[in-house]
Amino acid sequence: MNDAQSPRAVVIGGGLAGITAALELADAGLDVTLIEGRPRLGGLAFSFRRGDLTVDNGQHVYLRCCTAYSWFLDRVGGAELAPVQDRLDAPVLDVAHPRGPRLGRLRRDALPVPLHLARSLATYPHLSLAERALVGRAALALKKLDPADPALDGVDFATWLGRHGQSGRTIEALWDLVGVATLNATAPHASLGLAAMVFKTGLLSEAGAADIGWARVPLGHLHDTLARKALDAAGVRVETRTKADSISRAGDGRWRVQVSGETLDADTVVLAVPQKETHDLLPDGALDDPGRLLDIGTAPILNVHVVYDRKVLKQPFFAALGSPVQWVFDRTDSSGLTGRGQYLALSQSDAGDEIELPVAELRARYLPELEKLLPAARGAEILDFFVTRERTATFAPTPGVGRLRPSARTRAPGLYLAGAWTATGWPATMEGAVRSGFSAAGAALAALGRPHVHPLQEAA
Repeated sequence: MNDAQSPRAVVIGGGLAGITAALELADAGLDVTLIEGRPRLGGLAFSFRRGDLTVDNGQHVYLRCCTAYSWFLDRVGGAELAPVQDRLDAPVLDVAHPRGPRLGRLRRDALPVPLHLARSLATYPHLSLAERALVGRAALALKKLDPADPALDGVDFATWLGRHGQSGRTIEALWDLVGVATLNATAPHASLGLAAMVFKTGLLSEAGAADIGWARVPLGHLHDTLARKALDAAGVRVETRTKADSISRAGDGRWRVQVSGETLDADTVVLAVPQKETHDLLPDGALDDPGRLLDIGTAPILNVHVVYDRKVLKQPFFAALGSPVQWVFDRTDSSGLTGRGQYLALSQSDAGDEIELPVAELRARYLPELEKLLPAARGAEILDFFVTRERTATFAPTPGVGRLRPSARTRAPGLYLAGAWTATGWPATMEGAVRSGFSAAGAALAALGRPHVHPLQEAA
């Protein structure tokens, strides 16, 4: 329990960044209050009820290399509920091949980097022999890049791939297949620095780094229910449906966070909300150029949800080529669907052209595509069809975004920033969000003179 002399902290925002910061500060002995405007925790990785189903707003996955998010799962007691594959195995189905649909797989062997993917690439049917050989050369060149080099931030990934012999087909069938799901952008619109970080860390660091993990339960159970329990156990006061109206410095040098009907006094404040909201709450002088936060663009993600009256997909997930469909996941068990039927979720990243389309138009577009990909869906009855839209799902990883992303520290003592959009070195992922929470809490504790070991160093 925190004693009366403990420094007080207010964390504004109950997404993964804010939860992480609150847990770290509380574990270090601070008296922490976490406020969140929504009625739930979890930010943009949440669940809701639709009839008898518990639906995730979007499909979220992580990789074995996402050590911060793995820490988060352990910290809230949910690691066993979101396991990782024993070995990377991602089916890739091309329905536009001239000789009919072709199934390939991206999977690894129990060999060291880079040989762990050699056999998979050598037999990958969606590229020609020459294209496969050039992929290896590009991968070796990519491994030599330093993602933290500011010069890489100003170059788009497609230009670099073209310079290294990657054809349009190679980009579509391999680089964008992975990149659009992790960066929420295709290669022409992605910073080389962020792309290099994703591919070096995920595919070229350790053999198992790209093994895929995903929740076998609703995200809300992990990011809200279990997170609340962990926060409660740590002594954090959690106030949902509570929005910060302003942040100001009091005469004694402490901070005052004004919420509806109450003023919260704090020695430390962590702003863990999106960039526009952060901009609106920042006190004068906290950043040299706060307007740059508004220059960090956003990118949408569309999720299409289909419930069939029978099982149409045998795999837990697959990726598609030659189709507007990107990634398809079986969410039957995690949603609580009982009896007959199967529930599939389509995750459509970089969905700027579709995010505002009417449901009827999306239905007309995607159901026939699913029938091309899944013959068992032909003739199956559609029990439910709906979409979820995250119009500002992530920050846009465009070239030049790196110089706009602020660090955790501000110029105002005791005020810190967190969120996947801050300078984590990662794209907008659950991993990046948790890492930003580490950075904000670590900076706050250092300023307070509190001993603190970074959780990932501690785990090592």
